[in-house]
Amino acid sequence: MLLTLLPDLVVIRGEERLAMLIRLVADEARATRPGREVLLIEAFRATGGITAPPGLWRGPGYPHLSIALRALHSDPARHWTVAALARATGLSRSAFFARFEREVGRTPMAYLTGWRMSLAKDRLRRRDGSLAEIGASLGYGSASAFNTAFAREIGQPPGQYALSTAQPAREDEPV
Repeated sequence: MLLTLLPDLVVIRGEERLAMLIRLVADEARATRPGREVLLIEAFRATGGITAPPGLWRGPGYPHLSIALRALHSDPARHWTVAALARATGLSRSAFFARFEREVGRTPMAYLTGWRMSLAKDRLRRRDGSLAEIGASLGYGSASAFNTAFAREIGQPPGQYALSTAQPAREDEPV
């Protein structure tokens, strides 16, 4: 799911270790095996995140932003506010907002919405719960609110997305 938040193209110069990790991440993403995002996290650590263009790639390189990203990822259903995230990082609201937007390339709430939609898309592909259950697990107060947010962000209703992307059952899974 973190992979969906990265840009389509990442240029790496002079970082052989990082280039190797990116190739491994791409291989793992195609294989869709459990734990595949561990390699992406290692790639973040390898760069320090500082020289990359704005985006998720840079955020983990900054301790304050790392705290906020970890909080958003660990509890996406929480009713987050910029003020609450700023408090968690020890920055003022305005300093946190400006730094987050500058380094991550999106506002904190836009990032949270993107993260929630990545989680929702994954669950919809796997048919992991009803629309109401998925929406509630991501902090939406009703199926209607989830449907509206999903359609606005993804460009189609979640039910339609689920039908168009559902993964077929594996042979070893009960039907």
